[in-house]
Amino acid sequence: MIYSPNAVYQSALEKSKTTRLFVRHEIIPTRNDILWRIEKGIVRNLTSTENGTLITLGYWSSGDLVGYPLSSVKPYQIQCLTNVEISVLPPQLWHQDIDAFVSHIQEVEKLLTIVHTKPISLRLWQFLVWLSKKFGRDVEQGKLIEFYTTHQEIAEVLNMSRVTVTRTLQQFEAEGILFRHKRRLILKL
Repeated sequence: MIYSPNAVYQSALEKSKTTRLFVRHEIIPTRNDILWRIEKGIVRNLTSTENGTLITLGYWSSGDLVGYPLSSVKPYQIQCLTNVEISVLPPQLWHQDIDAFVSHIQEVEKLLTIVHTKPISLRLWQFLVWLSKKFGRDVEQGKLIEFYTTHQEIAEVLNMSRVTVTRTLQQFEAEGILFRHKRRLILKL
């Protein structure tokens, strides 16, 4: 058989089309040589401190890349926030997804900026607006965030207490800028 770089590329492309399904709260396996492309669904990647405090590193959806090669932290996990369909992107094809890598960096920087915003009510509001832009859809009352996130998960992302998140969300509701619909949030933007 004659060696053909195009044949190697086609073989890698076929392997990358292999998709896997995961359910909400399931952890996607990580390896040093694998990136996952999210085809459907929403995930977050996490690490934890020595005392067990969870730190959310980012939220990702269709078209985004996730995986240990994009991180230098340990431990590193990818948790499904919804049912998820993903496909493998092998190393020999990484160079084709520069746009996805740039997008990944930009989203991490946006989230990092939000986490350092003060006062905390503005931090929470900016985070909700960011979620609504990335994972929202227009509804009659405003912008519906397409997945359910707990007050504790929000608190972990924003380095706030769960009680503060709950109180601030209630304040937003009283002001008429936030509504609830079947455990999901709607922002009046």
